[in-house]
Amino acid sequence: MHAFRPYIHKTQYYETDTMKIVHHSNYVRWAEEARCDMLEQMGLGYDQMEAEGVLSPVLSVQCEYKSMTRFPDEVSISCRLVRYTGVRFDIEYEIRDLKTGTLRTLCKSSHCFIDETGKPISLRRRFPAWDKLFCEYAENFR
Repeated sequence: MHAFRPYIHKTQYYETDTMKIVHHSNYVRWAEEARCDMLEQMGLGYDQMEAEGVLSPVLSVQCEYKSMTRFPDEVSISCRLVRYTGVRFDIEYEIRDLKTGTLRTLCKSSHCFIDETGKPISLRRRFPAWDKLFCEYAENFR
């Protein structure tokens, strides 16, 4: 199992609401940014997957808000690939204030692999090298 380098995001003014607090919907976007970065760290970015005809839609997202982020705070987003089955994978995210380490948000997301027609793909069968890569990074697989 490998650890991922945290993704850093600087809060933008437009991400805040009238209370000058980051709007809750932005944490899902930040998790997506971190997920893209995580896959690139694995050496398998979305651009490469899509070039091979593999798509990876979001099946579910869950966020638990612990404390507020404000402009212009920077956050560190740590990702863990917690489950991989060959067809699906789950990621957990910890979003923390970069300076203080204060926990801001916990998120989870689930994804699958499909082809361009929407049919599920087993990486184990169609892309064994990718399957091996996901197995190396996942905490629980198969």
